[in-house]
Amino acid sequence: MIQGIQNVKKQVEDFWNTINSSKVNRNILKDEDVFIVEESGISLIVIKVPRADYKIRPIYVSENPYKGTFKRNNEGDYHATEHEIRGMIRDQNPDGNDGMILEYYAMDDIDKETLRKYRQIFEIRNDGHVWNALDDKSFLEKLGGYRKDRREGKEGLTLAGLMMFGDGLAIRNEFDNIFMDYRNESEITMDIRWNDRITYDGTWENNLFNFFTKVTPKLTEDLKKPFKLEGIQRIDETPVHKAVREAFVNLIIHADYLMDAGVLKVIKKSNGFEFTNPGILKLPLEDIYRGGNSKSRNPHMQTMLRMVGFGDNAGSGFPSILATWEEEGWVQPELIEDTALNQVTLYLKMIPEHGEQLTKKSAEKSAEKSAEKSAETQEALLSERQKQILACMELEVLYKTEEIAEKIGLKGPRTRQLLNELVAMGRLTCTAATKNRRYIRIE
Repeated sequence: MIQGIQNVKKQVEDFWNTINSSKVNRNILKDEDVFIVEESGISLIVIKVPRADYKIRPIYVSENPYKGTFKRNNEGDYHATEHEIRGMIRDQNPDGNDGMILEYYAMDDIDKETLRKYRQIFEIRNDGHVWNALDDKSFLEKLGGYRKDRREGKEGLTLAGLMMFGDGLAIRNEFDNIFMDYRNESEITMDIRWNDRITYDGTWENNLFNFFTKVTPKLTEDLKKPFKLEGIQRIDETPVHKAVREAFVNLIIHADYLMDAGVLKVIKKSNGFEFTNPGILKLPLEDIYRGGNSKSRNPHMQTMLRMVGFGDNAGSGFPSILATWEEEGWVQPELIEDTALNQVTLYLKMIPEHGEQLTKKSAEKSAEKSAEKSAETQEALLSERQKQILACMELEVLYKTEEIAEKIGLKGPRTRQLLNELVAMGRLTCTAATKNRRYIRIE
């Protein structure tokens, strides 16, 4: 029951005095954000709290941002973690995150084959470019992958250089918190969780450029290619191909690779795609949908991809995806921010807009039946110890073997064996093949 408040004008005055004092580090409210509503003799104060601009986050109470910063999670507020607060502070940098020099990382940590493949594409796309004559180190400097800081007297690979072209082991040593995963779930059945998967398995150097070039053809191989000629040359690429690729580029350039844990996840469905990256949105949703004001966390990665033909000009990428989906008559793409998991997911559904409700209902019924049967089959194959491990692991959280062993009361070697069995069954995935291995429970 709503009771209202007394002395409403005095309460509003006290609120403004508090919000403009040192109680809060910065007041972001305007006069129109605070107003009085009266209904049936009851008075209420309505306070609309806008999203703070990324250049001034975090907003916090008292004098310590690490103790006084709160985040909204659905209908409640909770203390932001130290990693979340550091992420907000990083986002204030107008030059993005990926230009930072990584101490102790040099050209020896670049995978030569990856960089050779990139330079080959670069030369084809940019015939006669002056950068083509440069050695690898100078070439990376021009792209922002290697940098010298004359003031501090240091130089080395940048975050962009290592993540895009680095040796897999070097990347895992520095960024064992980041996991890359592609799954084709377009023909899943009761017994098959995915048709194809690309994740780190020791057969490829798991840098971002390799991930992008290995996954992109798989995403677009089934898209329709209507016969079209431009002069005497056949054109095999459609706006849909470009939109899907643009979504993948956005995943890479907007991800926060410095978070405590995160997954770059690309899922291919029978009727669409899902792209998930770690890090919350820097801009409000309405600004992103409107376009024209791109603020990527990784502008050097954006340049690297754009120079070889991937990614539109700043600010036009997402609106071009929206325009393509509208032209096809499909439901509008959804960009969902999960502030609890600190990740953003873009859903591209190739479903006719007018038939969405009918399709959704039938799909939900079918999915429920398949999930029930699949769950029964999976549970019957699990040992009690395996069930115990799954029960103590939260979804998409990275765990060490030692952490799981302590939770279930087993020694490390036996626990590791059980974990690897669950990986083979598709109930877990892992991030490395050495002592740095982490395990993740997936749906």
